[in-house]
Amino acid sequence: AELRVYIQYCFQDGNSSCRKALLSTSIYITLYIFFSLISAVTVFLNILVIISISHFKQLHTPTNLLILSLAVSDLLVGLIVIPVVTVAVMEPCWDFGKYFCVFHAYIACLCTSLSLGNLVLISIDRYVAVCDPLLYHSKITITRMMCCISITWCCFIIYRAANIENFANVQVPSRCLKECVIVEGSIWVNIIDLVITMVVPCSIIITLYMKIFVVARSQARKVFSKEAASVSGVKTLQANKSERKAAKTLSIVVFNYLICWIPTLFILLFLSFDNLSLFIRFLPLVNSLINPIIYALFYPWFKVTAKLILTLKIRGS
Repeated sequence: AELRVYIQYCFQDGNSSCRKALLSTSIYITLYIFFSLISAVTVFLNILVIISISHFKQLHTPTNLLILSLAVSDLLVGLIVIPVVTVAVMEPCWDFGKYFCVFHAYIACLCTSLSLGNLVLISIDRYVAVCDPLLYHSKITITRMMCCISITWCCFIIYRAANIENFANVQVPSRCLKECVIVEGSIWVNIIDLVITMVVPCSIIITLYMKIFVVARSQARKVFSKEAASVSGVKTLQANKSERKAAKTLSIVVFNYLICWIPTLFILLFLSFDNLSLFIRFLPLVNSLINPIIYALFYPWFKVTAKLILTLKIRGS
């Protein structure tokens, strides 16, 4: 279809009303269907992950609890953030009022923080599992992991709620009538927030995974060279392989997050929100869709449980 752009005002008063470009009807409908599918698939896949880990007791491990927590935050993205962002981007005028604009900004920031917080916990979990495997089960228990997850959620909910005054700068109307815009606050407040919610967690994640792969390589060499011939050596090798495989799988989840978010953060830091294209705005949100796909590709248990759920055999399992 031919890409035609039209100009529309939210009100007849062109001097004060927002002026935004409108796509042709065919492109408009196609984009709506596309983003609706992304939202629906994101919700569906993450619900599968949540049901799988919640229902099957054999999957109640510390690592899987972290995956469950991450799936819940990804579910919120698919259920709330993606639909609202779609409407905000596609529609020429914001007709939902100031409070819903503030709520959307809060939920979007909260989900971002929760995802990164869960990834930090995943990195710590994998670090202990690979670098100190003999003490892993005594250090990382289900109870301790549930406490860590609960504390992480509470801290970010409170932190984002404490920063709600920044969202109070949302202006509807703002630069023009009928627009949802977050007015940037103090540059130092923004920098501190960026350091706390992005720079520090990412630094921890990258540092831990660098140590994980160094230790994993060292362990593999030692096992092959000294203990491969013995029965205990074979068992140790199998255990180390299992932990390293989990570490590699979850490292893909971590770096998928970074790849999805770095382009957007770079533009926000050095340019402005207005420079974000449609693709760049939705790229971080697609991260929530990719995560369960990664589980499906690399975790055999997810394939089995998903099949049981979809074939309605979950009651007998």
